[in-house]
Amino acid sequence: MPITGALRPVMTRSTSFRQGFTLVEVLVVVAMVGVLL
Repeated sequence: MPITGALRPVMTRSTSFRQGFTLVEVLVVVAMVGVLL
């Protein structure tokens, strides 16, 4: 039961994450590069 409960949110997160992953990834990369530079 705990396994399915833990897998379910991960699956939903991955699906929703896929949609806006590119935008978030770009923003994070730009932010990290800005901090490093």
